[in-house]
Amino acid sequence: MKNESRTKKIQNLFSQLALYKYDGVLIHQEHDNEGAIEVVEVDGVRSLHFGTVPRQSSMLISDPNRLYLEYARTMSSWLLFKETLNHQEALLIGLGGGSIAKHLLYQFPDCKVNVVEYRKSVLKVARTHFGLPIDSRLNVVIDDGANYVKKNREKDAKRYSIIAIDAFDHEGMAEAICNIDFFTHCQTLLKPDGILTINLWGGVHRPQFQQIALWLGKLFNWKLLFVPVKGRGNIIGLAFNPKTPVYSIKDLRTRAIVLEHLHQIDYTYYLKDLVKHNASVLKNVIY
Repeated sequence: MKNESRTKKIQNLFSQLALYKYDGVLIHQEHDNEGAIEVVEVDGVRSLHFGTVPRQSSMLISDPNRLYLEYARTMSSWLLFKETLNHQEALLIGLGGGSIAKHLLYQFPDCKVNVVEYRKSVLKVARTHFGLPIDSRLNVVIDDGANYVKKNREKDAKRYSIIAIDAFDHEGMAEAICNIDFFTHCQTLLKPDGILTINLWGGVHRPQFQQIALWLGKLFNWKLLFVPVKGRGNIIGLAFNPKTPVYSIKDLRTRAIVLEHLHQIDYTYYLKDLVKHNASVLKNVIY
């Protein structure tokens, strides 16, 4: 009886330990053909993992429409340069937990958000665990991002005001988007005054970053800015189509203050970093 009791205690202990992962409580786990999908909660924050420690997306449970992760907040720095998305359309390559999609829907009630996500299981988890809404303004397509923009480059030419690219798997940026054809198709889909924003992983000295920066520079005639993500290895790129204006630094500073009050995000900091890290091309975008 003692041995049975001891065995039961050990089994209970392992059962409890199995509920914890990445320093949080594992509340959901499943696998598809691409690997693991895990949802973990810690200190009121729910995060999506693809079988590794890095978080793909996070949501503050008490404020689910807020951009929580610093890289997602930094990606929103395009708001410095475009006042609204109302009555316009955005295209997101990569869904994750849906934080960027939800933020756009919440902040711009008259915009339409189109999302391309490769994994159907990720969409399901975004719906069930991260509050991605069923909304007539939201259209999610299950497809490879590179394949989608190639197929739709003529039908949707000059359609989108914003294209946001955040396409990572558990190893890094998805291979399918690391070629100039993908970025050429994206530019075709942008309106003449459209902005492309991209989450780049690994820092300025990585060959992949340098190659993508070169492609974007050539395609967008060096109307291109980069801002490092505070405390992380990510760098956010902003590429501006030819009809975007050249912006006054004075006006941008005023706008940054207004945006901070609206969104509780440090846009003044992002603007300072944009000026600091883009000396060679700054005049192409900001005067």
